[in-house]
Amino acid sequence: MTGAPRARVSLTHLETLWFNTGTLCNLACANCYIESTPRNDALVYLRASEVARYLDEIRSLGLPTRLIGFTGGEPFLNREVPAMLGLALGNGHAVLVLTNAMRPMRRFEAELLALRERYGSRLELRVSLDHHTASVHEAERGPGTWEVALSGLDWLAREGFSFAVAGRHLAGETDAEARRGYAALFAGLGIRLDVDDPTRLVLFPEMDASADVPEVTDACWALVGKSPGAMMCATSRMVVHRRGAASPSVVACTLVPYDKGFDLGSDLSAALGSVALNHPNCSRFCVLGGATCG
Repeated sequence: MTGAPRARVSLTHLETLWFNTGTLCNLACANCYIESTPRNDALVYLRASEVARYLDEIRSLGLPTRLIGFTGGEPFLNREVPAMLGLALGNGHAVLVLTNAMRPMRRFEAELLALRERYGSRLELRVSLDHHTASVHEAERGPGTWEVALSGLDWLAREGFSFAVAGRHLAGETDAEARRGYAALFAGLGIRLDVDDPTRLVLFPEMDASADVPEVTDACWALVGKSPGAMMCATSRMVVHRRGAASPSVVACTLVPYDKGFDLGSDLSAALGSVALNHPNCSRFCVLGGATCG
């Protein structure tokens, strides 16, 4: 602790609104920052009616929100997710869904095909594929997850969905090496994806919750060559519904779902101010990691 004031980031405009559909997941990954498992319902399932309320508020406030994102847990465990996607797309937004592309997603094939037919590339699904090798992917996600995820990815590609892949930077592996590995994998599968486009193949830094990270103070911006406006919390917020809470609330970003110090109130109108970068994830993921969920 240096005693220097923590850096703050003001919301410049609400470009992206995320909805955490619930923390339950069909997997229990080794390094899940949100600790999603088949038993963790710390964030309960959102309802489509709750999503509709926030979409109405975007419209009533005249916010310039382009993208609506859905994350979990595994979003497709929530049976109301297809309805949520339809609401967001029907309101004119682009939609991004983060998924492991496994059986929960596949049970909604008919609904997804109908949404793709109606809204085309405004619906995008980003598939988590932790590495371009089965061994590393399954070390994170468990035995038997590799082929099932590839099958879901292949289905999205064959059916003409707009899709992307999210992976990780491993220690000792350069960005170029990782992208070459994914390129070889996709070529062998007959999947067309531009691995050099960082919005098509998104490579995140590894999130080690035990690692000590430096504080982010106002002096850091010049040291790391970044600006507050480049941070996620300058353009995005996330809606969560904590177990036991009467209603959902808005939090600063996707990486701080449990810390009530980042709870900005139940309405978007109260969540449009500034955020102090005093969570370890602010440093390890955004400021130093150079990553963004959008």
